[in-house]
Amino acid sequence: MAETTQPIASRKKQRRSVPAGQLHIQATFNNTIISFTDKKGNVLTQSSAGATGFRGSKKGTAYAAQIASEKAAEVAKTQFGMKAVDVFVKGVGMGRDAAMRALGTYEITIDSIKEVTGVPHGGVRPRKARRG
Repeated sequence: MAETTQPIASRKKQRRSVPAGQLHIQATFNNTIISFTDKKGNVLTQSSAGATGFRGSKKGTAYAAQIASEKAAEVAKTQFGMKAVDVFVKGVGMGRDAAMRALGTYEITIDSIKEVTGVPHGGVRPRKARRG
């Protein structure tokens, strides 16, 4: 039986235009993760201080967060045509403000800023009582 295999048609990825989306900034003490998403929350592009080449304690700095934000913003602007974002900030790291300021160089306007850092309710289990 002669098996005829049909060539699989590889579809070119369609360039989506997402003029408005979301920017998620997760700023920890050790790293800063930047994610550009559409309005539904599907990730379009992301970057982090570690992915941009910073290592060790330098990943937690504001400068590293700025570079990571610029890298992700460039892709979001050129490939997806991002013009406006709603910012969601999570965490207590140094890169919170620096990541937002970096958007100014790419002319991406910030519509709103929302703090979504988790707040513990109940806290951790207390230490056992001291004997003595």
